Amino acid sequence: MPWPRATVGWPGVAEITVDGADVVVRLSALEKLGALRGDVRVPRSAVRECRVAENPWSELRGIRAPGTGWPGLISLCTRRGEGIRDFAAVYRNRPALVVELDGAEFNRLVVSVKDEAFAEEVAAHLASP
Repeated sequence: MPWPRATVGWPGVAEITVDGADVVVRLSALEKLGALRGDVRVPRSAVRECRVAENPWSELRGIRAPGTGWPGLISLCTRRGEGIRDFAAVYRNRPALVVELDGAEFNRLVVSVKDEAFAEEVAAHLASP
């Protein structure tokens, strides 16, 4: 199955791609500044589950540390809690792709997408071997 060629989100905002054996969340320059980090890269072999969330705000766990956040508007950060380390690039009321991981830098990626149909296409691609 070929990788979907559209960006996740919209121009200038986080996009998720497969680069060889890795899943990469590419951040714009402003997002890197807001998230206080560079692009996120995790092994595709670490993907345990991938699903679409209509309400990504309910998927956020822990506290923002470090990064940028304003409830209901933006969560662009590493989120931490007891035994939790997630990365979020969530914007307003956009649906999100939620990628559950094992043995990677993060336990979960939550990335806003342009629409649910595209998110489902990406989730199916990540779930395939």
